[in-house]
Amino acid sequence: MKIKKSFLSTDGNTAAALESYLFSEVAAIYPITPSSPMAELVDIYASQGKKNVFGNTVKVIEMQSEAGAAGAVHGALQGGSLATTFTASQGLLLMIPNIYKWVGECLPAVIHVAARSIAAKALSIFGDHQDVYAVRQTGACMICSHSVQEIADLAPVAHLVAIEASSPVIHFFDGFRTSHEIQNVEYVDESEWAKVVPLDKVKEFKDLALNPHGHAVTRGGAENDDIYFQGREASNLHTQNIVTVAKKYFEIATKLTGREYAPFTYYGAKDATDIIVAMGSVTETCHEVIDALNTEGRKIGMVKVHLYRPFSAEDLVKVIPASVKRIAVLDRTKEPGSEGEPLYLDVVAALKNQNRGDIDVIGGRYGLSSKDTQPYDIKAVYDFLASGKYFHGFTISINDDLTHLSLKADKNWSIKHDYTSCLFYGLGSDGTVSANKSSIKIIGDETHMYAQAYFAYDSRKAGGVTRSHLRFGKTPIHSTYYVSNADFISCSLDSYIYKFDMLSYLKDGGTFLLNTDMDDEKLISSLPNKFKRDLAAKHAKFYVIDANKIASEIGMGRHTNTTLQASFFYLNQQIMPYETAQKWMKKFAEKTYSKKGQDVVEMNFKAIDAGADGLREIKVDPKWADLTIYNERKSTGDEYFDEFVTPIGELDGYNLPVSLFTKYELLTGTMNNNVTLKEERSIADRVPHWIKENCTQCNQCAFVCPHATIRPFLLTQEEVDALPEEERADVLPAMGGPKVAGLFFRIQVNPRSCVGCTVCTLACPGKGPGKKALEMREAKEEYVHQDAANYLYKHVEPKLGLYPAGTVKEISFYRPYHEVSGSCAGCGETPYYRLVSQMFGPDMLVANATGCSSIYCGSTPLTPNVTDKNGNGIAWANSLFEDNAEFGFGMRVATDYKLDCIAKIINENIEKVEPELHDVLVQYLENIKNREVVKALLPNMISLVEKSANDEIKGLLEYKNDLLDKSVWIIGGDGWAYDIGYGGLDHVIANQEDVNILVLDTEVYSNTGGQSSKSSQTGSIAKFTASGKKTAKKNLALIAMSYENVYVAQISMGANPMQAIKALREAESYNGPSLIIAYSPCLEHGIKGGLANSQITEKKAVECGYFQLFRYDPRKIAEGKNPLQIDSREPKWELFRDFLMEETRYAQLPRVNPEHAEELLTKCEEYAKRRIAAVKRMGFIPETPESK
Repeated sequence: MKIKKSFLSTDGNTAAALESYLFSEVAAIYPITPSSPMAELVDIYASQGKKNVFGNTVKVIEMQSEAGAAGAVHGALQGGSLATTFTASQGLLLMIPNIYKWVGECLPAVIHVAARSIAAKALSIFGDHQDVYAVRQTGACMICSHSVQEIADLAPVAHLVAIEASSPVIHFFDGFRTSHEIQNVEYVDESEWAKVVPLDKVKEFKDLALNPHGHAVTRGGAENDDIYFQGREASNLHTQNIVTVAKKYFEIATKLTGREYAPFTYYGAKDATDIIVAMGSVTETCHEVIDALNTEGRKIGMVKVHLYRPFSAEDLVKVIPASVKRIAVLDRTKEPGSEGEPLYLDVVAALKNQNRGDIDVIGGRYGLSSKDTQPYDIKAVYDFLASGKYFHGFTISINDDLTHLSLKADKNWSIKHDYTSCLFYGLGSDGTVSANKSSIKIIGDETHMYAQAYFAYDSRKAGGVTRSHLRFGKTPIHSTYYVSNADFISCSLDSYIYKFDMLSYLKDGGTFLLNTDMDDEKLISSLPNKFKRDLAAKHAKFYVIDANKIASEIGMGRHTNTTLQASFFYLNQQIMPYETAQKWMKKFAEKTYSKKGQDVVEMNFKAIDAGADGLREIKVDPKWADLTIYNERKSTGDEYFDEFVTPIGELDGYNLPVSLFTKYELLTGTMNNNVTLKEERSIADRVPHWIKENCTQCNQCAFVCPHATIRPFLLTQEEVDALPEEERADVLPAMGGPKVAGLFFRIQVNPRSCVGCTVCTLACPGKGPGKKALEMREAKEEYVHQDAANYLYKHVEPKLGLYPAGTVKEISFYRPYHEVSGSCAGCGETPYYRLVSQMFGPDMLVANATGCSSIYCGSTPLTPNVTDKNGNGIAWANSLFEDNAEFGFGMRVATDYKLDCIAKIINENIEKVEPELHDVLVQYLENIKNREVVKALLPNMISLVEKSANDEIKGLLEYKNDLLDKSVWIIGGDGWAYDIGYGGLDHVIANQEDVNILVLDTEVYSNTGGQSSKSSQTGSIAKFTASGKKTAKKNLALIAMSYENVYVAQISMGANPMQAIKALREAESYNGPSLIIAYSPCLEHGIKGGLANSQITEKKAVECGYFQLFRYDPRKIAEGKNPLQIDSREPKWELFRDFLMEETRYAQLPRVNPEHAEELLTKCEEYAKRRIAAVKRMGFIPETPESK
């Protein structure tokens, strides 16, 4: 009987979501990269009413953490519903306690895991097996998929095994490499899977569920030493049966799909002598290498592990050919201190137990954090085995010059393929990745060719380089590694030709496309010699297009991706005729942009047509092949920067040797401050230009800048004279009275660091309409001002105290200790971070929750944090997502402990020291928490201690760097503060410790792609609330105020900058816990006009009552005063709905959920009114003993 199947171009996460939905009744979800799309899709399917195999819609519930999701799954299972969740990395670790419970209670839970690195010395969002190996001891069944196709085939198996074996199943696959790789996937029709569901076992499971009406029993008791051991051993037969059940469903999957599945499968020569044992996407690469080498006469093979737990030694040995003499086991993890990694130890034990101890087995490590593993790396393993000089514990694809465990590979060796390979270099958030995803869909669905796409990017929020690796062919594609020999390369930013060696990845005769605004003559003259030489040596075709100009003329702003996609299709008509591609691109554009209006659709149509019309070919001169190559990497004189930062920035970090990581504190995950300005990314196409004649010297531009790349300066005549000669006239006499007499004012943009967000130009009042002091100009024209920026930013000290304290004008002259972060252009969070750094930076000790802020503050090696010439600056660390409040609390406790030690030394010796020192120490103790007073005392105090005849008082010198109190800040987003970290935050504010908590409230989980949080407002559409959020926003401020010992404020910089400054000052000065909630517009909101309008949006949010400003100061209670100050005017509620409709997250609700849209939008306003009313009730004139 013919089995119903269909083809669909999907990534691994989509495959898992589609199949898992069929067998789930309840899905408890929580976002974590790279697994979040699985949960998002399941939520979307449920919102659309999609049915599972039981004929019902899945009940989807978002929890506050992964531990919460696991608990909800546990409860749903005990309540008699088949439950599923999705996770990765630290999220899986948080589920471990519940996994033990599921196993012990024989519950059919299923977790789909996009396997990812565990945060050790640093967080990494990329893939390996550290997380899944960390749960191997729980007793859960573990099934591994090696490709996107296998996910589609084995995700149903995971659920079927769970149901029939009454066991939790962890189905895992490689994060990013497989979860995000797009392939043409063959899906078995859901009706076919429905036929094999063991309905008797489903009934048995439901009959055993807790139920006061039919199965009223007690579970989860406490056992003692008399019986616990026996009870655990009683599960042995149950565990053995899991293997039997798994084999049954592997056989069913084999019949349904036509692809071989078993606990272990073998591929290679029947008489192989050398084999690899591995699991995950690397086996696809092994597949290619085996085919290539066996064709040459080698006798090699591999064993693919599909059932990792329970580990069936018998089934492993059955598939290993009798001829095998040597085995290399590849583990995608590292277990320091162990004799070997987990899979290696399992294989060794299995062979011994099955009397195959005659085989030599060695273990090796590969691919940590998605480290690319090329075919030549796998060949190196087979060559290593054949050499007879092999050793255990080897590594591949890195240069271990420290312990010399890495294998040398012949990087010139490659495999011939019958596909077209393409490589696209883009800028984070420029649309290149999205365009390539649609290209894959077009090619896969229209031509029915096999298509593969994989996207490599760094962890920065925006502005980092992206690389799209695309392959198209007529046979299945097994190349699970980067494109390194491309037929076609496209580059969307011309500054990349000076930074990256892109042509090293172009094959002979290939095509290179560059987006540039330079004319042919200027381009050719500016091309580096190496770039020209490589073009000629590789006989390349070179095309250019000014997609920026096209996009601007059409009205698409900076969005060049549509035009460049059309250019790709025009230059690669061997894939499909351009007319056909054009038709499909327009079809996709209409589908994607129709909700934004027909005018947007038409703009995209024009951009598609321009993709061919705007192309120009640059003739490659054969003489270029003889050009001399100079060392074009300039030294900065900073060894750390040159050895570590620069290579990573040039995409050469892959080749950094292991020994380097023993220097500069890198072993502990430490980064040096003061790096981002040196980077000079040059990613903006347009940057602001200062027009002094229109400037009112208000400093608004600097105050709103998210990246601190526009700054005001007060200059002496000597400092003006030190500017480059052509810049000296571009100053104004400083305005502001006698204090600034004789000083000059200048606004300085840093053109190579600016990201071109335009927030400053919108904020600039100028001297009236048409007379703004800032206008956007071509970035390349503004690079002439870079020398001036370097001088002013690095060598001119701020002149402070010349304007009223606490004003925007005065604060903007303060040095930012947070500059050029990796945040999005126009980010709503970073202006607050920058402002706090200006106010308290030299004394800041920061605990930063995982999230957007941890990424833009700590994308190795780039940190925006600054250390000044005195050695003072932001000391910053990230622990985890869930524990940030406790982490910062610990910092405060440690700081106070050291202050106590200092006080103890002083108190024990103060009467024994010289009179002058005695008086200074008294002053110090009286003001130990007043940093400004202590700063003035310290130079003299330290000098007197050093000169003192009392040796005991010199113990203070051991605390020299701790004599001044720290400003401890706990910073993170709403996903942390309102959800996963709320329990810890609540505990910290309930105590009396002096910590400052800054919540950057974007009302979504911004870092993981925009999932709903408890801060999200009613009716907002986000991931996990696809039809609009039904519940109200948590009133976190009100909860904190109820303790009456917490300073609480809500601020919105664009609405009232002075109030923001005042609240931050008051919070920091309060000797106790403070909580500041800062409204932060986000890209995920879909703001009309984009994040250029972030400050305007902040103003509108307050004006209409969506977000309100206030300060609650407990100090006033002791003074008998009202502790609450409402700082925003009475809202104009009539503007509320208009505000909502300017953001896509609300504007699309009537279309997505027409039945309930009005109800939800009305509730959103009602809840906003209730929130402020509840806050106002906290205002009172408290009774004091004097008033009674």
